[in-house]
Amino acid sequence: MEFTTERLIIRPFKSDDLEEVFHIYNNEETCKYLLHEKWRRESMQESFDKKLNNHSLTKETGLNLAVVEHQKVIGDLAVWYTGMKDTVEIGYSFSAETSGKGFATEAVSHLVRKLFHAVKVHRIQANLDARNLASQRLCERIGMRKEAHFLQDYWSKGEWTDSLVYGMLVSDLKPGRLQ
Repeated sequence: MEFTTERLIIRPFKSDDLEEVFHIYNNEETCKYLLHEKWRRESMQESFDKKLNNHSLTKETGLNLAVVEHQKVIGDLAVWYTGMKDTVEIGYSFSAETSGKGFATEAVSHLVRKLFHAVKVHRIQANLDARNLASQRLCERIGMRKEAHFLQDYWSKGEWTDSLVYGMLVSDLKPGRLQ
């Protein structure tokens, strides 16, 4: 899957994206609410190889896509089937320098449309750490609704955390909302 938006190219990762992706995931603040610690140089190739290998969405494998602005990787989109018929989960991470510029909204909005219209998924969901307010706002901006708030249901990085589930159906797409 590859597509463009007004300002971005969204494509599978390439081997020469390693340093730019490392820059995203070597940031403590970026990884604060993710399930993994920040990347370290000694293990970055192994972590990156997983993204390289996830180049098409199937029932068995997830998909990772590079978000590129001016030939620089600024983000990572992930999609995988949940096990429920025609239902996928999405995840995303962006470099700290891009915060507040609308790139995440632009990229994730277009991804959601592609998943509904080209892949024909029935449902898209996102599970997030309840402390991640930026991710909550992103989900809401693209038309997802908060469907669940679980209290202290996930042990992450040495503490119990709350998690939220956001979801949407193709009928939740509104004209003009996701350009």
